[in-house]
Amino acid sequence: MSKLFVPSWCGSAEHACRPSRREFLFTGAIGTLGLTMGNFFKLQAAAAASGIAPKAAAQSVIQIYLPGGMAAQESFDPKLLAPIEYRGPLGTVKTKLSGVHFSELMSNTAKVADKITVVRSMTHGEADHDRGTHNMFTGYRPSPALQYPSFGSIVSHELGSKNDLPPYVCIPSVPNTFAGTGYLGSAYGAFSLGNDPATKDFKVRDLSLPNGVNEQRFATRREMRAAVDAHFSAIEKSDALDGMDSFYQRAYSMISSEKARAAFALADEPQKLRDDYGAGQAGQRMLLARRLVEAGVRFVSLTYGGWDHHDNIKTAMTGQMPKFDQAFAALIRDLDQRGLLDSTLVMVTTEFGRTPKINGTAGRDHYPKVFSIALAGGGIKKGYIHGASDATGGEPESDPLKVEDLAATVYHQLGIDSHKPLLAPGNRPVLIVKDGEVQKGLLA
Repeated sequence: MSKLFVPSWCGSAEHACRPSRREFLFTGAIGTLGLTMGNFFKLQAAAAASGIAPKAAAQSVIQIYLPGGMAAQESFDPKLLAPIEYRGPLGTVKTKLSGVHFSELMSNTAKVADKITVVRSMTHGEADHDRGTHNMFTGYRPSPALQYPSFGSIVSHELGSKNDLPPYVCIPSVPNTFAGTGYLGSAYGAFSLGNDPATKDFKVRDLSLPNGVNEQRFATRREMRAAVDAHFSAIEKSDALDGMDSFYQRAYSMISSEKARAAFALADEPQKLRDDYGAGQAGQRMLLARRLVEAGVRFVSLTYGGWDHHDNIKTAMTGQMPKFDQAFAALIRDLDQRGLLDSTLVMVTTEFGRTPKINGTAGRDHYPKVFSIALAGGGIKKGYIHGASDATGGEPESDPLKVEDLAATVYHQLGIDSHKPLLAPGNRPVLIVKDGEVQKGLLA
């Protein structure tokens, strides 16, 4: 019979051999607590082996996704001189850029227009929500033969983790299938918070100790798990449990690491700053995103609102755009004041735009031919309008930006070669981005 390992908390071998039923049940509870994170870190090991990224303008990305298809006409590209049926029901506000206007609901963003780039000529051919979302999360058109990985998963694969934090985090959870790992497999999936930072007493699932467990008891159970793993490893004469233990060690380290836990501690932010961002989902999600990139997370993806406004677009936009406007402007100012804007690429995207003409129910329908996105930081130009739509918002008038080109540019700013082949199932090489070219006109 193999000798059972005696951890430091045991007074004797007899104690080690006869832990109480309650202790073993509690070890199971802690194991469950660490299971999600342990498996997560196990799967991330290959990504960490890829090493540190080459020199790049951006060290991290905050992806702010507005699901449903936000109307450019009621946001970044109002049509001041178009007939009312194209112009729509909202007025405009002057920005810090000469001759450039945003929607009247974006007065805060107008004040930071000198720090961002607005692309008014984004274009693709997918008017279906799922297909458009696939485009904007992967940089690829959908294919029935292959599921492509998201931007976040590619970044996780290529750059790995930093400061013992997950390289890819979704706030509050993975928003759709296309934010996943695709053919890369689950090793490069997002760490999902499980809770919304806008909720009262926000805590991240798996980062808090169970009720009744203090730091000393946590350390005890951690050593008990080591004992259990050592026991079964000796019996089975297998490296599998020894290997698994190292990944659980990382999970336990994150749970017990003051620095790692502090990255998610939104309550540590001054109340005034939390108020600047706004108390709702937009504000608190963006504030947490800033905390995470500041701590070392490579790619943070968050969503806000629902922008599929087929009916009564004025009321719909008035209900949610001001909260986005407040939060986004606060994020840009906050990153800038902390010296993080130059190293953090912020991207505001949506799956497509809306039809040039207001429909019979005072809304706009799906329209991928031309729409707007915003970029900031990470080596992107400041105070710049890229491209243009025509007078009624029906076509790109100049410098159309394809999804593939956007993806290639984002990867370039992170120091990732978008033309690098990765291996899909069957050892088939697939380029990170196909047919995409870095858009030098967007770069500072």
